[in-house]
Amino acid sequence: MSCFRYEESLSGSPPCFIVSPASHGALWRELTQEALLNRRMLCLTAATALVSFPARATQRARGILYKTPECSCCDTYAMYLRSNGFEIEVESTDDLAQISRQAGVPGDSQGCHTLLLDGYVVDGHVPIDVIRKLLAERPAIAGITLPGMPSGSPGMTGRQLEPFKVYAIPKAKAAELQVYAVK
Repeated sequence: MSCFRYEESLSGSPPCFIVSPASHGALWRELTQEALLNRRMLCLTAATALVSFPARATQRARGILYKTPECSCCDTYAMYLRSNGFEIEVESTDDLAQISRQAGVPGDSQGCHTLLLDGYVVDGHVPIDVIRKLLAERPAIAGITLPGMPSGSPGMTGRQLEPFKVYAIPKAKAAELQVYAVK
């Protein structure tokens, strides 16, 4: 095999070997075939990863938002969720407190609407990043709640007056609520 000419870099990087098809035809073909094989393996690996990636990651989360007929902030909150990639159906009901209780939300921790989303209950004007955290982590809880109608929360007017405390709703109804996130 013939000797390769190389140039030392002034920047301190490793030397670069100069190989051309004219001077080293067989070696050039071998290197080209190896590069092509590496490229094919990269494409195959990427395709396999895309196919095997769970469908949940590419699907839009769907939910039903229950609200009282006269509440307009709930409609604004539904638009907020839609603008953040969620598919939301809105159902007006006169039994919102009952729906919230059935979903596991204690009466003193209820918001002004109840969202059933991807196996969880999201009660009140919970910020989108907290919902995404819930869906990504998939904790063993019934859901989350931001009690009341805090000023400046998504869907509400005004400015945020204090940090929002979002509570985890445990699956056991007698268990105490724990802070899930502060925003």
